[in-house]
Amino acid sequence: MVLDSLGKSLRGVLQKIARGSTVDEALLAEVVRDIQRALLQSDVNVQLALELTQRVRKRATEEKPPAGASLRDFLVRIIYEEIRGILGKERTFELRPRRLLLAGLFGQGKTTTAAKLARFFQKKGVRVALVAADVHRPAAIDQLEQLSKKVGCDFYANRQEKRAEVIVQEALARLPPHVAVIVDTAGRSGIDPDLIQELARVRAVLQPEETLLVLDAAMGQTAGRSAAAFHEAVGLTGVILTKLDGSAKGGGALSAVAVSGAPIVFIGTGEHLDELERFDPTRFVSRLLGMGDIQTLLERFEELTDKAEAQKAAENLMTGRFSLRDMRTQLESLGQMGPFSKLMSMFPVLSGAKIDDQQMQDTQARLRRFRAILDSMNAGELDDPHLIKSDRIHRIARGSGQRPQEVRALLRYYDTTRKAAHGIASNRKLRRQLERQFPGGGPTA
Repeated sequence: MVLDSLGKSLRGVLQKIARGSTVDEALLAEVVRDIQRALLQSDVNVQLALELTQRVRKRATEEKPPAGASLRDFLVRIIYEEIRGILGKERTFELRPRRLLLAGLFGQGKTTTAAKLARFFQKKGVRVALVAADVHRPAAIDQLEQLSKKVGCDFYANRQEKRAEVIVQEALARLPPHVAVIVDTAGRSGIDPDLIQELARVRAVLQPEETLLVLDAAMGQTAGRSAAAFHEAVGLTGVILTKLDGSAKGGGALSAVAVSGAPIVFIGTGEHLDELERFDPTRFVSRLLGMGDIQTLLERFEELTDKAEAQKAAENLMTGRFSLRDMRTQLESLGQMGPFSKLMSMFPVLSGAKIDDQQMQDTQARLRRFRAILDSMNAGELDDPHLIKSDRIHRIARGSGQRPQEVRALLRYYDTTRKAAHGIASNRKLRRQLERQFPGGGPTA
């Protein structure tokens, strides 16, 4: 997950609290020290880290837990609230036809982020157009054009025109109404008068509802200074932090930008076009501390290309009518929702589980093999697994490029899953709940 090392360190702190025989001064001192170390190792500003841990100590010694809450639970809540507090306020971001201007320094990921934003809007049914207004780097125009084809959105560029504001004016005249217009602008190696003047001219023509700064999280604490400078010069409405997934300095960038006056609205969590998330400090800290993020998981489910099929497969699983076709639907849904490791971080039960990278990769690879095997089955086999005997196993293995042992492993996995779900569904209390949830389709009493 994002900021994995920081998350592991902070979850270790919470485990230490849970294992402690009592919450006393010695435990509190150890917890404060561990939090300071975790924040500093993630490049959070020294003064900010000290102030946060001082507040944790002060609140833990002076405040009384609410009625019914233990000292342990209260201390965890204080840590959660204080870490949440350094990440700024949540900012709403409307997904509707509107004009967006992307700014930033050279090499920060603006062009790729423009395409990610386009995909984000498209998932909500909004038509999008990408406008190439980087007149200094021809490769940026070519890159944006290729990305627009990959996303499947409108694109406008004028390679002969060297005035960015003119290109934007032309685009607005040619693009249809009721389209979200995302303008990719040129960057520089540093903030200089020419860059600011060009942005100001483009901004005057575009009149954007959102002026977003794209920053590489690897900048660490210096990201805050860039955000503050751009904010003062062109009036930012938000910041998008990119490459947060692999940055050891991500904690510094997050905390520094949060106090710059420009709110963080999105974070880039990977290289793929789907790996852009709204930044919600509350959800972010929940995942960081291993408390999961069910809301984001539900939102990913809403983005599935065929939610009805996924829902039907889940219902069949819990009502004893689970087939290999349903299993294939579920595996396809998992693939659409993102890498397995990121999905795990959203479940409260699994987000703090100790699963190493190799185990995660092995699980991901096995799920890919299972999907290939299921794709090699015919309709009758998907609906009735009992048809699959030795000759069919060998045919399916050849068709999927897998070994017969892998086909048998999938069938065993299917049988185990079906039996476990049937055992749950046979529980009388849960059966009544299922009947209420799936009226007319659930098991009868």
